[in-house]
Amino acid sequence: MSLHFSVLASGSTGNAIYVETEGQSFLVDAGLSGKQMEGLFKEIGREMKDLSGILVTHEHSDHIKGIGIVARKYKLPIYANEKTWKAMDGLIGEIPLDQKFSFAMETVKTFGGLDIESFGVSHDAAEPMFYVFHKEGKKLALVTDTGYVSDRMKGIISNADAYVFESNHDVQMLRMGRYPWSVKRRILSDYGHVSNEDAAVAMSEVAGDQTKRIYLAHLSKDNNMKDLARMAVTQTLEGQGIIVGEQFDLMDTDPKTPTPLTAI
Repeated sequence: MSLHFSVLASGSTGNAIYVETEGQSFLVDAGLSGKQMEGLFKEIGREMKDLSGILVTHEHSDHIKGIGIVARKYKLPIYANEKTWKAMDGLIGEIPLDQKFSFAMETVKTFGGLDIESFGVSHDAAEPMFYVFHKEGKKLALVTDTGYVSDRMKGIISNADAYVFESNHDVQMLRMGRYPWSVKRRILSDYGHVSNEDAAVAMSEVAGDQTKRIYLAHLSKDNNMKDLARMAVTQTLEGQGIIVGEQFDLMDTDPKTPTPLTAI
């Protein structure tokens, strides 16, 4: 079985991604309520009781809101680095010791034939990190919640078959919007979120011959729109000599509706 995945929910109101291969299936973050998570799983024809575990990226509520209740209900192991575990203390309730596992940054864990690689990102959390899934030459890279994409990150995520890639905001919408300046400054900083244009430049530098799909993820509810993100990313990629639809396709994600379970 090749890698299959679904972006269950993506945006400022909650984030969760499902990844499976033969004998293994993982949930990356659970930033919605337990009830909402169960509904999303039902939509893709899967059940949370069958999960191998939950991988945590960082402790912000839009990524961990439902983790505690889901893990306790289905007795699922949770994997996070030590600083994230400390930051989650008091936020996800009591987790039995036999369900708590450490996944250090910049390491690889192997589950059956599936290799999961962790890497650090630049975000205002304790020790935020995301994941690359490797299976028999196939590669899925998840990269959101970062203020910029460093050369180190680009090397780790390069030439993936598919990306779930942050395209958080339109800079002008953010600057003209209702957020207080302190919040705007945070989002625009190196520890915030990447804009549509900055995301596209990074995409142009990491996409390779294997790349077939890039999912635009973690769009701001107040400072972006799907059509705007897709247009801005497409135009910026064209400026870098990449024609969307020829080298790879751009795909939407949604805060409430999962993407179809897709093989790579």
